[in-house]
Amino acid sequence: MRILIYSYNYYPEPIGIAPLMTELAEGLVKRGHEVRVITAMPNYPERQIYEGYRGKWYLTEYKKGVKIQRSYVWIRPQPKLLDRILLDASFVATSFLPALLGWRPDVILSTSPSLPVCVPAALLGWLRACPVVLNLQDILPEAAIHVGLLKNKWLIKVFSVLEKFAYKSATKISVIADGFVDNLVSKGVAPEKIEQIPNWVDVNFIRPLPQVNNAFREEHNLNGKFVVLYSGNIALTQGLETVIKAAAMLRHVPDIAFVIVGEAKGLQRLQQYCLDCGADNVLLLPFQPREHLPEMLAAADVGLVVQKKNVISFNMPSKIQVLLASGRALIASVPSNGTAAKAVRQSGGGIVVAPEDAAALAMATLNLYKHPEKVKTLGYNSRKYATEQYAFEQALNQYEQLFNSVTAESQPMDAKVVSKQEV
Repeated sequence: MRILIYSYNYYPEPIGIAPLMTELAEGLVKRGHEVRVITAMPNYPERQIYEGYRGKWYLTEYKKGVKIQRSYVWIRPQPKLLDRILLDASFVATSFLPALLGWRPDVILSTSPSLPVCVPAALLGWLRACPVVLNLQDILPEAAIHVGLLKNKWLIKVFSVLEKFAYKSATKISVIADGFVDNLVSKGVAPEKIEQIPNWVDVNFIRPLPQVNNAFREEHNLNGKFVVLYSGNIALTQGLETVIKAAAMLRHVPDIAFVIVGEAKGLQRLQQYCLDCGADNVLLLPFQPREHLPEMLAAADVGLVVQKKNVISFNMPSKIQVLLASGRALIASVPSNGTAAKAVRQSGGGIVVAPEDAAALAMATLNLYKHPEKVKTLGYNSRKYATEQYAFEQALNQYEQLFNSVTAESQPMDAKVVSKQEV
């Protein structure tokens, strides 16, 4: 098949949707499909165009057989409301031309966020007479309203209309957790239009590695320490101040070290908070090169998943699959009724504590520190569950089946008749 992936985020962005769409595109190419990606100039999570991509309107690259077509976006490091509008609008406007002028796809996969991308994806699907699969990584505007990111009443109305259009115009909707299914059905989306395909992890790349002679531990003087690691976005939904408060409560245990890995701007803010709390047992580090990710994860005894109380229940951080695959114990400071908590409990690889409760997080950390056999058992369960439920090949099979089904349904009747006669 010829598959077009319409995704605002893609390689070399290190976290979130970008690694997922990169792995999916490259995996499809390995299976003999032709893949084209329409994406923005890389800018996430720093909200600044990466060096080497600045000052360009369009750029075409090739990586592992994937044709990557990038276009200009309006981006500002500290975006105000107008900047956020211009960001989405600029990508919608600039990305459509290369999408339209390239070869005709058999199927389009459009990712959300960004929600406005559903407009050019749907238009392209109509002009090229091909099905569109909408991949929902989050449900907007609901999630943004819930955490206070979206407050403008006019914008809420616009995004609500966009949401309805996205669901109606898509041939199929792929969602990453069962909480998404319930939400969409409650909004009138037909259950048969929804396919649940969890986010995946490459269990051959992310795998348990020994802590002995671990380069990450050695480089950052962590040998002999009980390392509690958070790696990911530092934003409104995480509330990493809770982690720093918990660390401050455990200063009396010198063997416990907290490590937070994230984008520079977020780290600067947390640095001041560490000073205010006296949390001198917290190490703040920038994102590591992706090829070093397995070793960094292996340096941890415990991996952290952190959310604020107001995060909407269906939110499912992709870091859960990654931490599970690394074979490490998890502590999830997340809403108890949410999708993230359910995933961690089902895995048998972690402990769930109340969100924004530093004392509970500190107590859970201390408990694991004192019981290394429990840490080992949780880590074993993590890896086992990841290989059984989140292996990349399994997700790739599901996406191939989904693409085959929507392309078969979209064929004109005479083409279906010919196809049957050939069989």
